[in-house]
Amino acid sequence: MQSTNKNLIVISGAPGAGKTTLLNVLQSRGYACVPEIARRIIQEQMQSGGNALPWQDTTAYIKLMLEGSIASFLQHQHAQHPTFFDRGLPDTLGYAQIIQLPYQHPDQRAIKEACALHRYSKVFLAPPWRAIYTTDTERKQTFNEALFSFEQAMKAYTRCGYDPILIPLSTPNERADFIQSHLDLR
Repeated sequence: MQSTNKNLIVISGAPGAGKTTLLNVLQSRGYACVPEIARRIIQEQMQSGGNALPWQDTTAYIKLMLEGSIASFLQHQHAQHPTFFDRGLPDTLGYAQIIQLPYQHPDQRAIKEACALHRYSKVFLAPPWRAIYTTDTERKQTFNEALFSFEQAMKAYTRCGYDPILIPLSTPNERADFIQSHLDLR
């Protein structure tokens, strides 16, 4: 049975496009925010010496992404107030496209089933923004790779039946105002 809660909202998009900063502003305004699963996995794998990383064992990494994203969704599925996710299940589908996971691969089917079963009410996408893009220990992509990642995320959310809302390139507070103006708080 498909589950959708109007309070579950995704902020996704290009790597390095200001999503975390935006989520920090929303959290400072009293909203619940769920951290990015992929970044947590990378940090845990690097600390433990594991190889389930996007630049090593991509199959192990995508399995952890799927498991973590489902667990995160289930943990918050009954939220009574707007809850913002830093990326959602369809981002795993987008990543599967980036690593060219075969269409008939069991993980690919599991991702699609999870995306169909666990639904968010709204999706906001932060487009690539060269002026603020930086790399760090978990984000190693070039800006062009970030552009490609954004395209795959957009395609994944659209294929999953969402109508993503593009976040304007503006200050974090203006972006938070934009997000709030699109919330259904009835």
